Amino acid sequence: MQQQTIWKSELEQKGYINDEAEILAYIMEHDRELETKEISQLLAMAGKSRLHKDKKDRLGIVWMKRAAELDPSNLEAQGFLSKTTWRTAAPFLDSLDFPPIRETDNRTTKKKIAEEYIIICRNFLEQADDQLDQLDHSLQGALDPIQAKLYNLMLDAIKSASELLKAAEEYEQSITGVFHTAAYIDELSIRLEQVKAIKKEWATQFTESTEAENEATVNAIDELNQMIGLETVKDRVKDYYQYLKFQKKRKDLGFQMKDELSLNFVLTGNPGTGKTTLSRLLARIFHELGFLPREEVIETNRSQLVGSFVGQTEENVRSIVSNAIGGVLFIDEAYSLKREGQTGNDYGQAAIDTLVSLMTGEEFGGKFAVILAGYPEEMRSFLDANPGLRSRFPQSNQIFLRDYTNKELVTIAGKIAEDNDYLLTRGAKIALEERLERERVDETFGNARTVHNLVLEAIFRKGAAREDNMLDILRFSILDGNDFKLPVKENRNRPLEKLDRLIGLHSLKAEMKTQAAFVKLQQMRRDSGLPSVPIQLHSVFTGNPGTGKTTVAKIYAELLKENGFLKRGHLVIASRADLVASYVGQTAEKTRKKVRDALGGVLFIDEAYSLLSTSSGDFGKEAIDTLVDEMTRHNENLVIVLAGYPKQMEALLEFNPGLRSRFKKFFHFPDYNTEELLEIMINYAETYQYRLSKDAQGYILESLKDSLVSGNGRFAANLIEEAVQAQSLRLSLMDDIDSADAEKLSQLGLADVQKALEKIRKGEKE
Repeated sequence: MQQQTIWKSELEQKGYINDEAEILAYIMEHDRELETKEISQLLAMAGKSRLHKDKKDRLGIVWMKRAAELDPSNLEAQGFLSKTTWRTAAPFLDSLDFPPIRETDNRTTKKKIAEEYIIICRNFLEQADDQLDQLDHSLQGALDPIQAKLYNLMLDAIKSASELLKAAEEYEQSITGVFHTAAYIDELSIRLEQVKAIKKEWATQFTESTEAENEATVNAIDELNQMIGLETVKDRVKDYYQYLKFQKKRKDLGFQMKDELSLNFVLTGNPGTGKTTLSRLLARIFHELGFLPREEVIETNRSQLVGSFVGQTEENVRSIVSNAIGGVLFIDEAYSLKREGQTGNDYGQAAIDTLVSLMTGEEFGGKFAVILAGYPEEMRSFLDANPGLRSRFPQSNQIFLRDYTNKELVTIAGKIAEDNDYLLTRGAKIALEERLERERVDETFGNARTVHNLVLEAIFRKGAAREDNMLDILRFSILDGNDFKLPVKENRNRPLEKLDRLIGLHSLKAEMKTQAAFVKLQQMRRDSGLPSVPIQLHSVFTGNPGTGKTTVAKIYAELLKENGFLKRGHLVIASRADLVASYVGQTAEKTRKKVRDALGGVLFIDEAYSLLSTSSGDFGKEAIDTLVDEMTRHNENLVIVLAGYPKQMEALLEFNPGLRSRFKKFFHFPDYNTEELLEIMINYAETYQYRLSKDAQGYILESLKDSLVSGNGRFAANLIEEAVQAQSLRLSLMDDIDSADAEKLSQLGLADVQKALEKIRKGEKE
């Protein structure tokens, strides 16, 4: 009850409640405890608040109707419904519209006009009784004096229309009879003036609602101000707007300016930051101030501009520019026109050259504006590579739109939800912010687009949920935390369990578990508002081939995700070839691309020491320097694992002090002993439902006991694969084998293992 009192007081003082969703959440939470009348009162409060902000708000109307249904004695709700009913009756008296009667009209015309009066009055009176019954019913629960006045005006209108009908009938009869018509015309005029007076009084009662419906057109700057966030961008566009107004006024006074400010813009930012919306606002500004004759934006991209044969590209560009004359040409991801390493059959450069020519030529120059949009880095490189194009876009007209903060995105989500007649509860906002933090990994994060998709997904989940115990009005009106939370999937293969199942590696497992526990506890401290120790998770894995480095790296990524440090928890494997290019300037870009692929997960660089080279024409050092920069830039959004032989890895870290300072964790993978190799073989065979016979197992132990085995786990897998092939050949030569003999089909015997080991050793010698 205390909370209800707070809401009631807030509504009385301000006329509205800040967050109506909390009222609905309260009803949902206390559904079993609240009486029907209490629910009705709460819904009426929420509805009144919404309708105070917007008289046409659909949610407010629905809640008021539901409140009245739950409790017919709810005067607040009934009063609203009666007002709504009366508003629908506003145009009802409009049908009482009569043509003028003139003394100079001939008898036939007068008779025809009298018949029109009779028809109009009869039609009105036929409908008036039904309308009055409806309004009389709604008025029973209302205490509004305006509605009482409207009801009385309706009664007066019915009475006056009846008297006018009688006067019109008498006038119509007088025209055909022998009586003088002047007295009837006077009577008709008196009754007509009475009807007009009632109509005028009736119309004045609806003036307020009529004015509210006539909303003023929002100009471009007002629309800009309504956008969420983008404060720096707003200031820049407002300055530009004021400058254009200033220039227009000077021109109107007769001043001239030789060097006009360009209308061409470059908008950069990640997806969903408002580039397309801003381009449309700029087009409106250009049009409102008279710099362009129309505000239309022609959107295009590479596929529409670049042709597939000689001459087609120039024709495409010219056609699209022709369509944009007088407006704005918007080219999204403009840098895709010039692809890296394009061949002679790619006409992207032709599109750029043609566009520059048309922007500066006599035919089209100055008759349209061009807005280029895309990612910041790519756009910068694109303009640098095309000086002719860059000169058409002054630095002052290049605007960067930063990513929205999570708070701003939650506000955007609220607007999207309201556009679909939903409200977000406090729990929904918290859950949504958590989802956003998880989604925000790299520059491909969709900002407002991602939020839009998340809200629609929540609406779908709300509709698909089977909840019969919840009031429909709540299910249809709000999105709560459960609608935004990802379904929890049972993880049958948890990372630590996978780690425990690995053969050997006992000390490494203990160290890895310690690392996982440290990360988990630091995340818990951070969530509790306590200071956390800086987490250094970049690691060096040393060991011979086949000792499980890649497998453990995958488990490491999953562990870090499970404990809340990484958002994706995937593993990206890279080698020197994935990072180092063969010519100047490309290695850094190649390395950055691989890092982008790994954001939110682990980048595993196998044989990392191969990046180290002393030759002058090698770009391995550039790759190392770029890795150091990217590790600093992405901080906790990336974990890098360097893998290789111990001595070579030590040399790599010594080569670059910045690299060494960032790798604090070292994990050594020892070679497997004979028993561990046998266990790996048994497990690998069981993966495909094979099993090693006792003789085969004994032979393996004896054969490998004093031998030097290279390859470790890979050797074990190779031996089983060779043994399977040897078994296949052996069984195929037998006459008494068939598919029903599962025992023989599944067993790898001594002979199979002998042949497999012999083949492997022979290959090693060769």
